[in-house]
Amino acid sequence: MLYDNLGINVKGHLTVGSVDTVSLAEKYGTALYVLDEDKMRENCRLYVNAMAKYFGEGSLPLFAGKALCFKGIYRVLEEEGMSADVVSPGELYTALKAGFPAERLFFHGNNKTDEDIRYGVDSKVGYFIVDNLNELEILDAYAGECGVKQKVLLRVTPGIDPHTLEAINTGRIDCQFGRPIETGQAEHFVKTALQKDNIDIWGFHSHIGSQIFEVQPFCDAVDILLEFAKKMYDDTGFVARTFNLGGGFGVRYVESDPQVDIEGNIKALSEYLENGCEKFSYPKPTIYMEPGRSIVGNAGLTLYTAGGVKDIEGYRNYVTVDGGMTDNPRYALYEAKYTVLMANRMNDEKEGAYTVAGRCCESGDLIQEDVLMPTPKRGDIIAVLTTGAYNFSMASNYNRICRPPVVMIRDGKDYLAVRRQTFDDLMACEL
Repeated sequence: MLYDNLGINVKGHLTVGSVDTVSLAEKYGTALYVLDEDKMRENCRLYVNAMAKYFGEGSLPLFAGKALCFKGIYRVLEEEGMSADVVSPGELYTALKAGFPAERLFFHGNNKTDEDIRYGVDSKVGYFIVDNLNELEILDAYAGECGVKQKVLLRVTPGIDPHTLEAINTGRIDCQFGRPIETGQAEHFVKTALQKDNIDIWGFHSHIGSQIFEVQPFCDAVDILLEFAKKMYDDTGFVARTFNLGGGFGVRYVESDPQVDIEGNIKALSEYLENGCEKFSYPKPTIYMEPGRSIVGNAGLTLYTAGGVKDIEGYRNYVTVDGGMTDNPRYALYEAKYTVLMANRMNDEKEGAYTVAGRCCESGDLIQEDVLMPTPKRGDIIAVLTTGAYNFSMASNYNRICRPPVVMIRDGKDYLAVRRQTFDDLMACEL
């Protein structure tokens, strides 16, 4: 099985967190997001403990809310000692409504509006991740009006290729995020920020991309950040107290994906950082990282009910489900790989290859192609694994399809965290 929280019970049904997924489908209906809270907590503790152990006191993980954002998530994060990054006023509002401490929030975004900036300052967020000079100017002015000195990290781009999908590579020079080091614009960024009266620069933020399985790209980023930080110290006397290395460690979507040793990678990265600090004669900074996918990805799965089955002789076979690109757009966006199982017939022989298609009026509405499975029939329960990240958060109402609910599993018990949308919800904003 792809992850240790999955199993097969005596009925031949797929289980998650020891709970029968077929029973969940019967109780809550499909399409249905399921999130194993115990697995999520396990992932949180892995990061919290490893970062404290190897990077030292004050270093900690910030959950990337873009991966999965609803109120219940922030209760878990707070209890597990995580901080969080938010990339929009909506994510910020969600965290605050959940009672998450504002001082443990880091406000991202490459196009914060004037209203966003005011909202962040008024909400007393801990840090702004400042992306550009326009934001810097407006933040400085408004912080001054409020009589506060706002803590910030300056986002810089190291210009490295982490060998991930182009759509999720954020570390290259030609990128809409941050200011590039190689062109000299990051240097100008820092020197301009140092002249502001209402800005307290704590350090630098760098994000190189997502779904990275090796530690070396992060080591490359540390090299570049340390060299840049040393130059800024030599030129201005400024010492960066914090490096935020972003997120990016990958998760296994299919059996061929490699295992990621997160603790081992953090240990190796800490040793590399210490050696680099010694090489550059630079004081060791506090380290933040921003795991999102690797906190919730393998904690989630999605359940569907099979509808039509079509065998097109000489071409391919299809099984359609009661969800699709509205609740999981990642295959339509970049042909993301997934493991697909027939949850109610786990012990049956796999008899053929089927393309799992969604219900939208789009030929591109596919979940996965050429999936080996028992011959499907209407009413079968189809499970798609590793959907905890970038599914609920990227869901849409295309074709006026209601978003699925989220059910969470804790200690072998299920509970509803987000209810299913209704037709009334679809019309709620219409006049």
